[in-house]
Amino acid sequence: MKFHSPLIAISLIANLPAAEVPKIFAGLLEPNIPVNGQIGVVQPPPEFEKYDVKVSAAARKDQKWFREFFSKTKPGDPLPFDERLGLTKEEYADYLVLWAKRDFATLQNVVLLLRQSSGNSWVITGDKGASLLTTIRYIPKEDVFRSPNGDLKRVDDIKAEASGLLVAWSGQEWKFEEETGIGKTSESLALGRFSDNKYGIIVYHVQEVTTEGTRLLDKSLILRFALGKGGHAKMPDPKLSAKDPDSDSEGDLKQPDPGKTNPAPAKPAKSGKSTKPATKK
Repeated sequence: MKFHSPLIAISLIANLPAAEVPKIFAGLLEPNIPVNGQIGVVQPPPEFEKYDVKVSAAARKDQKWFREFFSKTKPGDPLPFDERLGLTKEEYADYLVLWAKRDFATLQNVVLLLRQSSGNSWVITGDKGASLLTTIRYIPKEDVFRSPNGDLKRVDDIKAEASGLLVAWSGQEWKFEEETGIGKTSESLALGRFSDNKYGIIVYHVQEVTTEGTRLLDKSLILRFALGKGGHAKMPDPKLSAKDPDSDSEGDLKQPDPGKTNPAPAKPAKSGKSTKPATKK
């Protein structure tokens, strides 16, 4: 399935009656105005790697203990100190300093566009990897995002602290979950802004898992976009259509799964793999 570029999308809705922009987009996205965005990951500086190696080794050494220890950690927060992590108190102090220096690393530049669609619904169109968002529409009357899977319903608002993986940000979140005899499907979308009020953020995740645990689908993105006129983009070439989100082209980024909108460092699971923050569900 191919999606139209933002320019073509505007022409398609030119004759639709004007409607009030839903409150959830207020101060974030303006209708029919393209905005520059970046798909990326939030990660600590390279120096953090040496401590990740040590913690990963400790996790492999005692996987049962580590899984229990990890499960007690607040999602997105750095692991608390424990001698069994393989770090001295001095190393752990440096571990926290480096964690506090994590930053957003851009994987792909994209263009976003909020537009009104049929039936007084709204959609965020995007090119390249952001075309994942084009499969869902916001229905103001019901306060749901409607996807091919079903309705993503509003859950508790987000207020992530500075210590969390995605640093300090706040916003709103919608989720869909369905479990059948075949497997489980989950989908979530969060929309908000970073505490510095310079950037907005969209976190999206969709996953399908069989009853045997096999992942049939697992796609996610962490996307930020500049707020205000400074983030406005030039209208892209209408000949450039967005990539198919089901393809393996450059538009389909193989990104880490943020899980929840405030994801935790990757668990070692049964294999005892790296405990590095999930940015590298």
